[in-house]
Formats: sequence, C-alpha cells, structure tokens
Amino acid sequence: MKIALLSSFYPLRGGISQFNASMLEGLGKCHDTRAWSFSRQYPDFLFPGKTQYVTPEDEATPVQAQAMLDTINPLTWARTDRSIRAWGADLLVMKYWMSWFAPSLGYVARHCGCKSVVVLDNVIPHEAHWFDKPLTRWFLNGCTGFISMSESVQEDLLSLRPDAPHILQPHPLYAHFGEKLPRAQAAARLGIDPGRKTLLFFGLIREYKGLDILLEAFRDLPEDYQLVVAGEPYGSFDKYQRIIDSLPGKERVHVFPDYIRDSQVKQFFSAADLAVLPYRSATQSGISSIAYHFDVPMVVTDVGGLKGTIGDRGTGIVSPAPSAEAIRKDILRFFADPALKAGCLEAIGKEKQRLGWDRFCQGLVDFAATLN
Repeated sequence: MKIALLSSFYPLRGGISQFNASMLEGLGKCHDTRAWSFSRQYPDFLFPGKTQYVTPEDEATPVQAQAMLDTINPLTWARTDRSIRAWGADLLVMKYWMSWFAPSLGYVARHCGCKSVVVLDNVIPHEAHWFDKPLTRWFLNGCTGFISMSESVQEDLLSLRPDAPHILQPHPLYAHFGEKLPRAQAAARLGIDPGRKTLLFFGLIREYKGLDILLEAFRDLPEDYQLVVAGEPYGSFDKYQRIIDSLPGKERVHVFPDYIRDSQVKQFFSAADLAVLPYRSATQSGISSIAYHFDVPMVVTDVGGLKGTIGDRGTGIVSPAPSAEAIRKDILRFFADPALKAGCLEAIGKEKQRLGWDRFCQGLVDFAATLN
C-alpha cells in the first residue's frame, strides 16, 4: 500500500515532528511511504517559542519530506493535493492538534482522492477559542477515520462528529533518545546533587501545564528534594522566576529554560526519580512516553486522559486536583513507600512491551482497511 503522511516533519522541531518521524519509520517497514510537510507551519508572529526549526545544536535526525503546504496560502493546498494524487496514494495519514490546521489539512483531505486517517492529539486545544469547534468540525467532516490516543480525545471527537469511524490506540513509546545513563553520570552532566530526591518537570512550559503549581508544591518539601525544570517557555518565564525567587530552597531548583535537543533528553530522565505533570488540562502526554522509556514513574493530575493512561496502568500516582497541596502530598507518598515505587516500575516494564510502534502502525493499517 502507498501511504502518504502529511504533517510536521524535520526540519520542523518538537514532539509532533518526533512522533511523525517514528510513525513514518514504522509504516515504512511494510508499506511504500512518503512524507509531505509544511513549508510554513505558523507565521512567526503567532509562534510563541524561539524558533520552529531545528538548529545545529538540536542534533535531530533528518527526515526526507517535501516541505510544500503553507497553512496561509491556499495555492499550496491545491499543489500539495495534486502532488499526493500524482504519487498515487492509497491512504493519507495526518496529525491534528489545533484548529489552525483545519483549513489547509481539511482541503487536502477532501481532494486527495483516497481515504484519510487522522491521528488526533487534541480535538479541542488546551487554550481554546470561539472558532475552534466550527473549524474542527469542518475538518473532521472531511476525513474518513480517526485514531484517538486517550478516552478524553475520543469523547471530544464524538461530541463534534458522533458518526465518526474511530479507534482508540494509546500513545507509543518514544525510544529514539538513547539508553538510560547511570544516575551519577547524568547528575554530573546537569550539575545537580546525585544524593537528593530529584523531581523532573520536562517539556514546553505553557500555562496549562501548571509549572507554578509544582513550584508551590516544592516550597514545603524537605531539603533532601531538588527540582529540575527543563524546557523552553512559550511566553514569559517571569512569573515562574518570581515564585522560584520566593522559595526558601530556591538553590535546589535547577532551571534549563531552552529547547532540549534529542541527545540531551536522556540526561534529564536518567537523573530523575520522579516526573511530575501538574497539568491543569490534558489529553494524553508525550512526556509519559519518554518517562516509560527511561523507567521513571510519574505523579500526574486527574485531568483528560492522564488517569486512564497512567493511573489505571499503575505507572504513577494520580493526584485528585491540580493543586500544590495535592501534588506535594503525592510526591511525599511516593518516596515514603518503596513498594509503591517498585510497583510503578513493574507496571512500566509491562507498558514498554505493550506500546511499541510496530503495534501502533499495524493497528492504523488494519483500521484503514475497514474504512470505505
């Protein structure tokens, strides 16, 4: 089968591009695949980070993709559609995570001449606007089938398109970051104390991810705890820095406020005892897939699909609310109970066997075969 993938690919950077690269590789093992990407993903004035593109320091693995689709130039929508049809695709696979992409991707889905399967990160974005639902509904109505990676995303899908052909498949593991390092070696590279209990907040820093909640939770933790914050801020970091400056143990908060390139990821997770995801809202999280790869248990909040993908699987603790008190209580509970940690690590081992890319890609292909 000839499978066209249309989404973010190298040299665009970030978790979406990393997911797509792994999916392209997995599908390419048994099928003829080709990737199309964005020539312009967002106008620069709408992008809150430093850059949309990989830099030489990122050490990202190149992926061959045709950078053709400009989200604000309809002429490129038709050009991309013609290119996919000329190649003779049997199936179009796309990723969807915000309504900005609905017009361009929706146009191609309607005109590509083949079935389309959409892997949904989000149906409604975390920071919603009035136009999200009408644009997303229009996009969904132009596609053939959908893969949700959490029950909350599946519910959002069916709320906008009740008749949508769909399946639920969990987020596969990210395994391209290398092997786990010895803890002392990882701590030395980061310049942190290997003897302290190490909490990790990892990934892009956005309001809904609740870093401020975690910082307030850290305020009353004992001196044998330290916190590592690693990720690029989307917007100002000032409010978080004010909280850090007010902490009695501010010297035990280590901030790495930059985009973390692939070769560095293993340092942070290898040094961590516990990853903390204090999210105010969520669907699923790619961070959990990295944590699984490096055998790091998690404390997460009971929002979106995190309870189903982490709490119900036994790989971490689900706090009842995105509050500093609840997060602090569960951090202390994790370290006070060695059996709890052992149980989480055992469950992570089982998840690592279940969440492979080959299984995800075969599920996608089998689902596509059922679509009309």
